[in-house]
Amino acid sequence: MFLKTLNLLNFKSFSEKEFELSEGVNGFVGNNGVGKTNVLDAIHYLSVGKSYLNSIDRQIVRFDEDFFAVSGTWLLENDEYNVHCSFKIGSKKKVRCNKKEYDKLSEHIGKFPVVFISPYDGDLIAEGSEMRRKWFDGILAQSDKSYLELIQRYQRILEQRNTLLKQFYESRHFDKDSIDIWDVQMTEIGQQIFNSRKSFLADFLPDFKKIYGEIANSEELVEITYKSHFQEENFYQQLKNGAQKDAHTQYSNFGVHKDDLLFTIGGHPVKKFGSQGQQKTFLIALRIAQYDWMKRQMKKKPVLLLDDIFDKLDNNRVQKLVKLVATHYLGQVIITDTDPQRMSQLFEQIEGNKKLFHLSPSIQEPEPQEL
Repeated sequence: MFLKTLNLLNFKSFSEKEFELSEGVNGFVGNNGVGKTNVLDAIHYLSVGKSYLNSIDRQIVRFDEDFFAVSGTWLLENDEYNVHCSFKIGSKKKVRCNKKEYDKLSEHIGKFPVVFISPYDGDLIAEGSEMRRKWFDGILAQSDKSYLELIQRYQRILEQRNTLLKQFYESRHFDKDSIDIWDVQMTEIGQQIFNSRKSFLADFLPDFKKIYGEIANSEELVEITYKSHFQEENFYQQLKNGAQKDAHTQYSNFGVHKDDLLFTIGGHPVKKFGSQGQQKTFLIALRIAQYDWMKRQMKKKPVLLLDDIFDKLDNNRVQKLVKLVATHYLGQVIITDTDPQRMSQLFEQIEGNKKLFHLSPSIQEPEPQEL
């Protein structure tokens, strides 16, 4: 599977651009601010129908315009799929495949998977548990539509339960029978989500540890520990025991919406004790293991998007990463960098199909080089 063409119209910094991509490795080089990351974000949008970096579609529209469109042609098992995504301020987003609009965006998710490695991945370590839940939910949602449906059902149940808690608070009356309807559903759906997350992590961890060791060239002990209320006593009983707290806070304090992952190196939290190099390596290993897991589960190779990944990595770790990209991943890879010389050296080590684009800050016209 790979993306053959990419067309942008009023997408972030680009007014109108077209790229013809190689099925192998593609490099975008240029100074900061020329739109390299925006190219990768557009590919992510074509994959899942939303930006990797902006949660609000109107923030993607080019300045002084009122709409954007991104389209491209995916090749999958010798068949071409033309995907078109568009948004106009004041209207709903539209996503079409071969000119047919989806009834629900969830029908598109997972068809053309991508893995995005970005400097912003540091938020997985630095920020709260919501970032880490979004990470593994995103992986599972792309590979299993039933999981996506579970998450959506759980979110609706959670919203209904929280609405009821607010009503109880305002009326100063707690109706146990009314809340029990949602407690039963939250327990049932939450248990299924927990089981899926637990199974995923057990399958994911061996690959992650191996890849971290290869990139770091060390035997540092890395671990990812899953934290969930479902690991403790009977969850339904937890809801009952925590009813008074929920009523006071007007919010559901127990459930899989509170799950978290603890990242450690040598038994210590990466956030507090990991160096910049260790944290960067941890995150890259996390994403490359994600790539391997998705490739295995989905029976197709995701497109690998690598955005400015060489920052804060020493030369040894860069070489290890280059070796992984050049010899282990035969699917489409798209890399950005600010250093033309470093990108050229990288491409010299890569065999097979490849194409290098130089982006100019003035006109942003790509100058592809067949290598």
